[in-house]
Order: sequence, then C-alpha cells, then structure tokens
Amino acid sequence: MANGGDLTATGASIEQESPVVPPPPREIPTANIPPPRFTAPNRVNLTEENQSLLNSIRSSAALTPQERNTLFNLMTSSEENGAAQFREVVSRSDLRRMASLLTSDLDRFLEMARNKNGSNRIQELLGKTDEVDTFFVNAISRRFLHIMADLHASRVAMQGMRVFSQAKKAAMYDYVLHHAVNLACDRGGYTVLKQIINDWCALGHFFYRDQLLYIVALNALRLSYDPHGNYVVQHVLRLNDLRCTHNVSVNLSGHCFGLSFTKLGSYFVGKLLDTEEAGEVVVGEFLWCYGESLVQLARSEFGSFVVWKALRVMQERNGDLFWRLVNKLMPFIQLLRGHRIGTFLDSLC
Repeated sequence: MANGGDLTATGASIEQESPVVPPPPREIPTANIPPPRFTAPNRVNLTEENQSLLNSIRSSAALTPQERNTLFNLMTSSEENGAAQFREVVSRSDLRRMASLLTSDLDRFLEMARNKNGSNRIQELLGKTDEVDTFFVNAISRRFLHIMADLHASRVAMQGMRVFSQAKKAAMYDYVLHHAVNLACDRGGYTVLKQIINDWCALGHFFYRDQLLYIVALNALRLSYDPHGNYVVQHVLRLNDLRCTHNVSVNLSGHCFGLSFTKLGSYFVGKLLDTEEAGEVVVGEFLWCYGESLVQLARSEFGSFVVWKALRVMQERNGDLFWRLVNKLMPFIQLLRGHRIGTFLDSLC
C-alpha cells in the first residue's frame, strides 16, 4: 500500500502506531535526605564498651580497671552475639597486644580458661604466630597444674600442644612429664593425663609417650592405692604395651598378693596375668606365700577372681607353675568347696 500500512488477512489496511516514548524521570531533590550508613560485609557493630576496649587496645594505652572487666566479659560472655563480638575485636586488634593483655594477670587468665567460653576463645588465638604463642606458653607453664586439673582450662593446653611450634610443644611435653604423678593423683588431672596418653599415641609422639608410660609404671604401686591414680594404671595396662606391662609388674612385685584383695588391685593383677612374663611373676608370688594365706585369698570376694584366672592361664601356658599352684591349694580343698576353685580342683582328682 502507498501509505506503508500492514494488511490483515482480509486485505484491510491497519495503520502502524507510533512508539510511545516514556517521559524523563522526575528529579527528586536529595539535599535533605541523609546518605545510607555504610556497613562493611559481615562487620559486627560492637557494643559501646567493646568499642572503647578496642580503641584502647589499638592505641597501646593501659587498660582501666573497667576495661579489664570488659576484656574478661568479652572472653567469657555467653550472650547470643558474644562470640561474634569477640571475633570482631580480634579481627581489628593487634594480636600480640591482645595476648599480652590476656596473660598479664595470671589469676585472671586462669579464671578465663576455666570458663567454657573463655577456654574456647583462648584456643582460637593459639597457633596464629609464634610471637603470640609465647605469651600463652608462659602463662600456661606458670599455672600448669591448675590448668591441667580443670576440664575447660586443660583444653587450652591440649590445643597448644597440637598447634604450637615444635620447640614450644617440646617444652609443654616436658611439663607434662615433670608433673605426671601429681596429675595422676588429682581428681581432675587424671582424666587429662589419660587423654594426653591417647593423643600422644594417635599423633605418633612415641618418644614422649614411652617416657610417660615409664613414669606411670615406675610409680605403679603408689598410684595403685590412689583413688584417682589407679585409673591411670588401668589405662596404661589396657594399652597392652608389653614393655609398660613388664615395668608395672616389676614395680608391683611383692605387692600383688595384697592388691588382689581389693577391687581395683585385683583388676591390675588380673591384667598382669594376661602377659606371659608378668603372669609368671604374679604366680611366683602366690607360691611364696603360706598355703593358709593363699586359701584366704581364694575365698575372698575379689581375690577369688585372681586365683581362678591364675589357674586357668597357667594351665594353658605353663604346666609346671599350674601344678605347683594346684598342689599348693589341694590340702585346703575342703575349705574351697562351694567355690568354683574347689569345683575345679575336684575335677583334677
């Protein structure tokens, strides 16, 4: 068509509409509208107290008593955003300066470490730099027994032994060895010592682990009669380390008979019977005692278990010691009837 219109299916002409151009946008005056506040990604708005603390940390100014309390609260707070506040302050602080402040008062540091949140947050600061770790190693070493005897505080030291430099780890290991017996006899420390033994096994620190096992074995008699230390002796015997078991048996030699009368002692002696060499030491001690004393042990609540086990293992491993033990008991078979040991002796007649 002359006018350039389009055709419909019926041939009718349709005029094309001109495109509609939108009007320009209205200019909105911005002079009286404040710009939006800029917030950095993931930035946490610090409380007024924590911001003041951060300013003091960054300025290297001495903390006021109130700011020291703020630092303690920052480390131990259980509020919903307590961890976020802590990490924000750390991310904007000089870590060396912060570590210095945290460890300047050792009693306060210990109090923080004994707190669950405090322990977790101190652990987050470990292993960042060797210079920062120096402050924490010194603080831990000066309150070592107190820290290692507490559930939460000990985790700070344990984490340090995983992430510190080799030289600092070695220093921490030496502290453990030096205080091992005291830790074993402590109500909280004995569980930590057992965990250290497990960790050193898992991490392959066999040189230090063997030294620690030797110290436990060397003090086996003292620890066996201690209400907490006996659990450490049980723990090392469960490792089934032949050298350690031998050392324990040597240091319990001459005392196995008396230990067999007690609940925990009978466990130790029973474990010693599991190994050939230590088992012969135990049975040899039984053979040296008077027959009446051996029967008394065989009839006692816990000793009967030990004598019964001694008979069974010697029957399997050492016929000579087995029959010597049987002959020691046979004259008193009437006193042993009604017990499984008496029934066993009757079966041999």
